[in-house]
Amino acid sequence: MKKYLWIALLASAAAAQEIKLPANLDQLAAKAKNVVDVTLDGPLLKLAGQFLSDKDPDEAHVKKMIAGLKGIYVRSLKFEGRGEYQDSDVEQIRAQLKSPAWTRVVGVRSKTDGENAEVFLKTDGSNIGGLVVLVADPTELTIVNIVGQINPEDLRDLGGHLGIPKIDVKDQKSDKKEDQR
Repeated sequence: MKKYLWIALLASAAAAQEIKLPANLDQLAAKAKNVVDVTLDGPLLKLAGQFLSDKDPDEAHVKKMIAGLKGIYVRSLKFEGRGEYQDSDVEQIRAQLKSPAWTRVVGVRSKTDGENAEVFLKTDGSNIGGLVVLVADPTELTIVNIVGQINPEDLRDLGGHLGIPKIDVKDQKSDKKEDQR
């Protein structure tokens, strides 16, 4: 399921507008067994960029990508078991994404395993002005918000840097061959 979410991210340009995260996320974080909390606003992104080398091609590419960003915000909470958070706990975020400017471009819901993923874009004419990703399964809740100008092909390259999860996209035939080994 997460593979489909990242494929959707790759297909989207990401210039995002910040979404206000509800205060109840701090209360949920206190219950979680693992918490990822990344808050990189403009000044911190510029500082992080200063530590990246212009001589290393990979670091230089990441440095160029983050130059146009205003912020990267990631909240990921993993819980011991089911039922430690409710869908209503993220409703404040979804409510912000219901305005006419926002469009849900990906919606994945599984009744089998309870995994849900949504990708929202805010558009202004032909420009994308916002990107928010919500991933919720019975024991994990993740919210990603990227603020600023970025090209769609750069999203995959940001994975593994600055707290953004690494994107590992394989085709299903490769996955089946690996599973058989």
